[in-house]
Amino acid sequence: MRIVAIVMLAASVAAPAWAGEKPVELKRDAGVDTVEANCAACHSLDYVLMNSPYPGAKLWDSEVAKMIKAFGAPIGEADAKIIADYLKKNYGS
Repeated sequence: MRIVAIVMLAASVAAPAWAGEKPVELKRDAGVDTVEANCAACHSLDYVLMNSPYPGAKLWDSEVAKMIKAFGAPIGEADAKIIADYLKKNYGS
């Protein structure tokens, strides 16, 4: 019972923060639709913006490959190339 009360309290405190969250806007460029459709199916697009100051071309390539091979993202080769190219062009260092 005590745990339920704690969970309910935590949810009521966090709810206003969720309500005010704005959707992530990625840079509008070729491939953005493919990125949004594939990447947002599993995680927030915040990851792109949070990580963007660091990756160069090689790191974005490996991140896309990791999502497919390690996490099982159902992304075909053609879409993987579009995603990697978009990320390198718009969020590469």
